[in-house]
Amino acid sequence: MSYHNPVLLRSSVDALVQNPDGVYVDCTFGGGGHSAEILKKLSPKGRLFAFDQDTDALSNSILDERFTLILQNFRFLKNYLRFYQIEQVDGILADLGVSSHQFDTAERGFSTRFDNILDMRMNPNQSLSAKDVINFYSEEQLSEIFYLYGELPQPKKIAKEITGKRNEKKINTTQELKEIFSYIPAYRQNKFFAQLFQALRIEVNDEMNALKELLVQSMEVLKVGGTLVFISYHSLEDRLVKKFIKTGLFTGEPERDIFGNWHKPFELPQNKAITPDENEINENSRARSAKMRIAIKNG
Repeated sequence: MSYHNPVLLRSSVDALVQNPDGVYVDCTFGGGGHSAEILKKLSPKGRLFAFDQDTDALSNSILDERFTLILQNFRFLKNYLRFYQIEQVDGILADLGVSSHQFDTAERGFSTRFDNILDMRMNPNQSLSAKDVINFYSEEQLSEIFYLYGELPQPKKIAKEITGKRNEKKINTTQELKEIFSYIPAYRQNKFFAQLFQALRIEVNDEMNALKELLVQSMEVLKVGGTLVFISYHSLEDRLVKKFIKTGLFTGEPERDIFGNWHKPFELPQNKAITPDENEINENSRARSAKMRIAIKNG
């Protein structure tokens, strides 16, 4: 588990696997913790497909004839399941966000703790990096992503300071970016840089659009009675998941019949998100912000 300590491991897999003979998908393989636990609950007839766009995850692949690892973004869920002649599945799990391995590998540029090249690519083979966003996005584009994805106060001011500094010299490292905002009081810096780096990471990896595509495709490939389990780590993801599993939409309200009712795409075993208990948070500090939502597909 040194690669990644999976959050809500037992409760997520217990909720997910209701048919030991079924077909399941782990959308975020990472260190393989959730996948290994799913395989324990499957019969010899069961199958598990896992997605991960990070080639580092290959080192954690599981030798099991029931298991298939697909090195792709989960936004291609439906296409790759069809490639393997799978039309419908019994359950889909997504543990969203960044793995511990990605945060702890300095050269990946995800963490504010290390001075390294601004990278933040979950797929190391893609072209766009955080360095590109910082140096080549317009002031208006930067302001928009800081507002939408970082929920930062004064996003226009932040964008203006970055574009002003890059006109003098390109901003290539985490430390060079942080130095622009050295005037921020120490007690505010952790939160500020966490939000700033989150905004850049989401933009670099197109995370919100990929999540939307996954949710839509999940509804299409999931069997009636099948289970969705989504674990999120910030409010942007959680709001999107919550809205979709309640209404089947990302914005607006569903169309109602003359009695004021609408077809609910999912049943929710409980309306409230499930969060880790105190023991898990003490063992794994990254579990502190986790929220898990479970949904059962309606007919």
